[in-house]
Amino acid sequence: MDMPVLDVGVGRAEGDRVQEPFEGMTFESESAGRAFYVEYARRVGFATHVLSSRRSQYENCVVSRALGCRGVLHTVKDAGMKQHYRRREGCEAMLLIQREKNGTMWVVRKFVRGHSHPLTADSPLNGHLSSDEKDKRIQELTAELSIKKRLTMAYKERLLSIIKDVDNYTKHLSSNVETVCGNPRFLVATRFDFLTFKNTSS
Repeated sequence: MDMPVLDVGVGRAEGDRVQEPFEGMTFESESAGRAFYVEYARRVGFATHVLSSRRSQYENCVVSRALGCRGVLHTVKDAGMKQHYRRREGCEAMLLIQREKNGTMWVVRKFVRGHSHPLTADSPLNGHLSSDEKDKRIQELTAELSIKKRLTMAYKERLLSIIKDVDNYTKHLSSNVETVCGNPRFLVATRFDFLTFKNTSS
């Protein structure tokens, strides 16, 4: 199946095309899906930001992420000719990715292509995260890593406990078998008691 592409046509040679996301597209991780959309945004001509995130109530890790348009680069004509992002309120361009139930892949569940404003393709700063967004992302990844480490330790302790219980039970059974096999009188007494009980019950 050919991947859908968007012909940008701004500052490009003829035939140069930008690969765009599509519903059903898969990624190996959330970070891979996010990196793809950030690069797509940079080439098309807008910046991205996190619209929303949803966490699993069991694992407390991110299971879905929505990314949207943060705006386009705007040059302010002052003494320094500074550049700032001009936020575009009401722009519905976005990408929603979700982790599959088996936890191995991330899938694009929704993709909105259209913007409510002109784009500035290939601006050198488009698609880059702000310092606040980078700090927030680092905090999220650190929290996820800490949770996974705690889960791993809990699973390990549980497994060791089960192994210990099995080992103790095995030793107990072995001890009983040795006691029975090493004491024929015990077997005879047990058989006699059983026969007595059987005759009494008849």
